[in-house]
Amino acid sequence: MLRSIKSDLKIVKERDPAARGFLEIILCYPGVQAITIHRLTHRLWNTKIPLIPIKLIARLLSQVNRSLTGIEIHPGARIGSGVFIDHGMGVVIGETAEIGNRCLLYQGVTLGGTGKEHGKRHPTLSENVVIGAGAKVLGGIQVGANTRIGAGSVVVRDVEADSTVVGIPGRIVHQSGVKINPLAHSALPDAEANVIRNLMERIDQLENQVSTLHKYLQSLPADIGPDEVITNEAQSLKDREILEFLGENPKQ
Repeated sequence: MLRSIKSDLKIVKERDPAARGFLEIILCYPGVQAITIHRLTHRLWNTKIPLIPIKLIARLLSQVNRSLTGIEIHPGARIGSGVFIDHGMGVVIGETAEIGNRCLLYQGVTLGGTGKEHGKRHPTLSENVVIGAGAKVLGGIQVGANTRIGAGSVVVRDVEADSTVVGIPGRIVHQSGVKINPLAHSALPDAEANVIRNLMERIDQLENQVSTLHKYLQSLPADIGPDEVITNEAQSLKDREILEFLGENPKQ
């Protein structure tokens, strides 16, 4: 237990540039405090003493932990070493959740269930998983090692290792073989924008083909050619909205 707490302090110093020293981390980081208290409640949860309601005591301590830190961790949850809950307000971790070593969770993350089923009903995170602010990982699913889940995503299916997940529902974008900084949230891909960009490129190709065909028809005798001229000049308002959504300058 002491070795796990030492790893928790070390990972904060490593990943948070605002951390100035271990005393500040112990006193001012609710994520560290919550995990430390949880390690005690988890040990109590798995202890059996006749005539003493150990599980009830563990649940009561977890409620105290929730009141003090704003982080709710069920005593039954299993948390590895070197886990960092950054800021942490609103984090919820269910009873059968399992978190691997060196995982990073931001505020508002939920590792929850999807219904009233029994047994394994909360997710399992492998090592080095990063979950962005407000993301929800639901159900007894497996999240592979070195995976990043973007802020606000909702994940309800298994995720392979070395992947990036974004959107609602979560869509997987593989990043195998690419070393990713866990703090580089700006590097997350925009799956919706990429799909729309691909569609726009395809539309441009089709418009060029139609334009070429139109020029050919215009070269035919007047009684055979088309009556209306097909043009591709001004950009419509909808096209401008699409380009703005993609973060591009519609004037270009």
